[in-house]
Amino acid sequence: MSNTKTANAIIAEMREFAGFSACEQRYIRRSLDIGLARHNALERWSRGRQDAATIRTQYVVYQDLKLLRGKLPADVAAHLIGVESLDDFMGPLLRVTTFDLAQASLASFSAYRFLYERLLGAEARPWLPSAFCGAAALPQIRPENRKGLLQSISEAAATAPGWSMNEPVFFPEFVELDNAA
Repeated sequence: MSNTKTANAIIAEMREFAGFSACEQRYIRRSLDIGLARHNALERWSRGRQDAATIRTQYVVYQDLKLLRGKLPADVAAHLIGVESLDDFMGPLLRVTTFDLAQASLASFSAYRFLYERLLGAEARPWLPSAFCGAAALPQIRPENRKGLLQSISEAAATAPGWSMNEPVFFPEFVELDNAA
């Protein structure tokens, strides 16, 4: 990618991230720290016992990400992928997605997609709408959240005829503010 295209992509991704709620931004940054092994999330994100317990569970659930990265189906054409091979990928993806949506910190498909493009890469894009819709419809998601989640995915996202294979370039990080100023 040229420098101008890269700069434009970074700015667009930063704008998209800025449009998410503070809760979504916090959850995305924390999840990237855990999923990409960037920092010790317990030290950085835990605000008490409840947070610590959830973060520990997220570390365990996110072990499936390693499996998912190695099993991304190479060809997304439905007629070329056997149903048996879907289990190896969609099962773990649905499990991790359900965990994330059940935390009630991601309120939209856009925030979910933003996170998962970074956790799994551009090759995962074709699989994200179905994993999101499947997980959002499960009984593990609170009924009051289920409707909003399912309504947040546009028809265009759910029925896209193709997906960009450009890798994300902006990976939001925790920023510690200096209280001395």
